[in-house]
Parts: sequence; C-alpha cells; structure tokens
Amino acid sequence: MFKALQLTQDGKATLAKVCELDDSALPAGEVLVEVVASSLNYKDGLAVTGKGKIIRDFPMVPGIDFAGKVLESSDDRYQAGDEVVLTGWGVGERHWGGMAQRARVKADWLVPMPKGGDHHKAMMIGTAGLTAMLCVQALEDAGVKPEHGEVLVTGASGGVGSVAVSLLSQLGYEVVASTGRVEENGDMLTALGAKTLMPRSELEAECRPLERSRWAGIVDTVGGQVLATALAQANYGGAAAICGLAGSFALPTTVMPFILRGVSLLGVDSVMCPLEKRQRAWNRILEILPQSYFDQACTSISLEQVHDYADRIVKGQVTGRVLITL
Repeated sequence: MFKALQLTQDGKATLAKVCELDDSALPAGEVLVEVVASSLNYKDGLAVTGKGKIIRDFPMVPGIDFAGKVLESSDDRYQAGDEVVLTGWGVGERHWGGMAQRARVKADWLVPMPKGGDHHKAMMIGTAGLTAMLCVQALEDAGVKPEHGEVLVTGASGGVGSVAVSLLSQLGYEVVASTGRVEENGDMLTALGAKTLMPRSELEAECRPLERSRWAGIVDTVGGQVLATALAQANYGGAAAICGLAGSFALPTTVMPFILRGVSLLGVDSVMCPLEKRQRAWNRILEILPQSYFDQACTSISLEQVHDYADRIVKGQVTGRVLITL
C-alpha cells in the first residue's frame, strides 16, 4: 500500500483526498518508481483546486514532475535502485503523476539522475528549470553568444524566466529581465544576475513591424504583443526561444523581422524533445546554477498540506519553490 493524493469529480466540483492505494491501481508503464519528492507548481494548483481545466480523466493523481528510485523495470535502460527524474509527458494531467509515494510510467519519460544531483535539487529545478535550460541551449545552438549583446527574458519573475535569468547570467550574458512586478521582484531578479530591469508595460504597446535593434537573444514565456515587440527589436541574426506563452497564443507580428533581420524563432517544449537533449540539459543545469540557487528558501510540505498550498499558489500568495516530501 502507498499514500497518494487523488482527485475525483463530483458534478463540476473537483475533490482532493489523501488515500491509500495498492500497486494494482497504478496506470500501465514499464517502470515502477518509489517517489521521494515532487513539487507543487501553478498548473498543479489549478488542477488540485479545480480552478483550471487541467485534468483530462478522473480519478487522477496530480503532480507534473517527480524524483525517486526505481523499484521495478521491464526496460533494460533502468534497474532497481536507479535514481531517476521525470518532468512533463502529461503526468498529473492524463497519466498519474508525482503526488503519490509510487508512480508507474513509461521508460521513455524518465531521465537518469544527473551527476551531482539529488531529489531535492531535481525538484528545485523541476519542469520550469529544465525548460529554461532548453531555451538557453536553443539560443546557444542558434549562435547567440555573450559578446553579441543584451538578452531579453520576458516573464522573468516566473518559474522558467527566473531560472533563465540565472543561467544566462552565469554563462556571461548581459540579461535584461522584463516583469510585470518590478517593485516586488526587482531585488530577486538582480540577485539572480539581471543587469537591467524592464517593466512589462514597455513591451505591451503596439509597435511597428521593425523597431530599433536591441536584443541579441530573447527568452520569451509570455507571447502575444510582448513577443511581437521583442521580435521587432531583435538584432540582425538574433534568435528568440519561446515557451509557455502565458499571455497569449496570438502573435501580432509580420514576416519583416524574419526576412529583413534574419531572426530565428525557436519553439521549446520540455516534453516533446529527444532524451539526449533532455539529459544534456539536466547535466548542464547542475553544472551552471550556483549553489546559492539551491540554498534559497523553499517550502517543504506533506500530501495533507497540498490542497491548502494549492489554493494559496493560485491566489498568488506563495513565493519560491514548494516541494512535496513523500
């Protein structure tokens, strides 16, 4: 038997309850994992409270990522005792996720724990950190170098954006951090390595198809007009790594940045990318992030506390990482 937070539906209401289950309740998969730690993200908050259309099927165990130890495996790539990490792949949405003491998943979804990593570090990084590293690697692969000029990070106070600021700074890039809450998050972003802070409002107004060149690279998590303005300000040969699109899926731009300045638009998805690329990202992020990142305050909670913290996260009342100890 193992403990799990299970979501069920009563009419339109989502009910969250900590219960005990046995392995037969778990969905199909090649690898059975003893989950040691998971994290509580904004998407998890929406799922647990029922305030967002996140869950596809009920009953569901939420949790979009986890770290743990292999108990059983029918796949030769993993043996009992191996330490592993899982991010994305629809866990916690279409497939039972990390808010349980056990999980059964497909072997392709897992990544071996990178050298120097542990369960705490893996969940401090989580899906957001992995996505940030993939964005940085996309810019590097497109030829963007520190000496080329400023790199803009939009949504910089969010999970992906804040890690991207830290990674880029550690790699020697001159980072401009754009956020909708400069007064609240300015000190944090400066401590992470941002050289300049920019209110999001400066990127939200409609702009011409091409503006004064400024950005050698862009990491965008917002989309919409913010991304359109950033593209209009990109340098010749610049690149924009985009993910999340929290603001809007629409892109009110023209082809001019791409034709006249040769700007590259690089889509980043932490789920649909090859294992080799994900493993490289996990290994590099642990090499690049300073120890101070992992020393920062985080909140550790139990399954019984998840619903309360999920509600607070959705209301914007929680700062920093929230880790779930299983």
